[in-house]
Amino acid sequence: MAQEYKLKGLASFADLAPLEKIECEVDGISDGKVLVVKLDGEVHAMSPRCTHYGAPLKSGVLAPDGQLRCPWHGACFKVRSGDVEDAPALNALNKFDILERDGGVYIRATESDIKAGQRNPVSKCTVSNAEEKVVVVGGGSGTIGAVQTLRELKYPGSITIISKEPEIVIDRTKLSKALIADPAKILWRPREWFTEAGIDIIKDEVASVDFAAKTVTTATGSTHRYTNLILATGGQPRTLPLPGFRDELSNVFALRDVSNVQDILAAAGDSKKNIVVIGSSFIGMEVGNALAQNHAVTIVGMESAPMERVLGSRIGAVLRRNLEKNGVAFKLSADVEKATASDANPTAVGAVHLKDGTVLPADLVILGVGVRPATDFLRDNNALSLQKDGSIATDEHFAVPELNGVFAVGDIATFPYYGPDGEASQCASSTGTSRRMRDGLWRAQSRAPLASLPPKSFIPIFWSAVGAQMRYCGNTVNDYDDIVVKGELREAKFAAFYARGDVVVAVATMGMDPIMSKCAELMRRGLMPGKKEIADGVDVLAVNL
Repeated sequence: MAQEYKLKGLASFADLAPLEKIECEVDGISDGKVLVVKLDGEVHAMSPRCTHYGAPLKSGVLAPDGQLRCPWHGACFKVRSGDVEDAPALNALNKFDILERDGGVYIRATESDIKAGQRNPVSKCTVSNAEEKVVVVGGGSGTIGAVQTLRELKYPGSITIISKEPEIVIDRTKLSKALIADPAKILWRPREWFTEAGIDIIKDEVASVDFAAKTVTTATGSTHRYTNLILATGGQPRTLPLPGFRDELSNVFALRDVSNVQDILAAAGDSKKNIVVIGSSFIGMEVGNALAQNHAVTIVGMESAPMERVLGSRIGAVLRRNLEKNGVAFKLSADVEKATASDANPTAVGAVHLKDGTVLPADLVILGVGVRPATDFLRDNNALSLQKDGSIATDEHFAVPELNGVFAVGDIATFPYYGPDGEASQCASSTGTSRRMRDGLWRAQSRAPLASLPPKSFIPIFWSAVGAQMRYCGNTVNDYDDIVVKGELREAKFAAFYARGDVVVAVATMGMDPIMSKCAELMRRGLMPGKKEIADGVDVLAVNL
């Protein structure tokens, strides 16, 4: 039963300035804390930490429209309700009644709600309209964003997920960052959650779609009717069409699901191995960094610095130094020629050969050479024209214009981007990462099967564990022509502002939270300072929202 608890360190609502947020201890509850926020003259109390990875929301960014953004990964919450506004958080914040009396401020709550720090926004659901059927193809982050939002918004029809994914749905970012091999530790939701939400899961692979008949057929021959179809099959790891990489040799791995992590760890074993990672992308860098604790890791990349195309050579050099401190070796500006077998085992990889003649010993090889849209099952479908990269073009609602009731999200979607310097430009997800496109799906597309709601602006965000946490917002799909760097690159503590002309189109930070989140909010509201202002010393953290 709820009761009143006094908050320490806050005597009156009048002590709070407009848009101020403070974290208060709850008297009488060990480790009990709440966040108190003043918005439009009203005071709100809620859970103090982001429900994604536990970042302190007191360090987050509060906008005048009541959106509170996490300082680490950009998840957003509505102050007035505690509900999730943007990914990557799934659970809402607990909200508490707050009052002042007798020279103190109190909340009315239960101890369990205070300690829980979050709430599941979806209650048990019973399908009330059997004629309405949403079918979701795919089992990644796009899928959980869509189905959860549909149930939050009281969609009355049935929801069916069809996916060949071994587990539905995992926090895929932890595969490369931490090589977690136990799916139970990275499930976004347990199977019971889907059952209670009235969501059916079919473990199968979709073979074809009849858009005219509005049916989906699986590899096992079953057919499923839909009124709305959400395509969320994600990315498929690219391979190398070179000798030794075309399934000739074992111990050559891509990274997509938990089983890949299990195979990599089994091949690596307990004794020190020579591991070659091909590709200096974020996936390759994260995997290499994780394995370098116990093995000799060499990362091979075609660019002169890791992630040079996206981040530039100066920032790429910082990432390289971070990983070198952890024991990772690099072979950059390099082209792979082939892989050859081990002397001890002619069916297993033994070395990677580069075109400059370098031979790298390899007990196992991990491919981090990018992904392509997983749309092979649609390539011969005359009703849908795929883009050159295999992605699906959508409008700002993530609807496929030529098909009624069909939506595409995540790594398979190419959609209009309205961020800085982005009006009328197309942001292709296959050139970035799934974590950037998930933001767009989370609250925009997943509402589309319910009603014609206006599209919600968002700024793509991603992060990476590259020796230290790097955070990034915005988009450089239209390229950039200059970078303004604040901070100390040698100490890996910096904020890099990527500009096209005078427009800042993206920001990357390391060790300088919450600059990235503040910049994402400034971009969303059209208030981001220009390159000249940044170069002249404007502090983005001091810019009013």
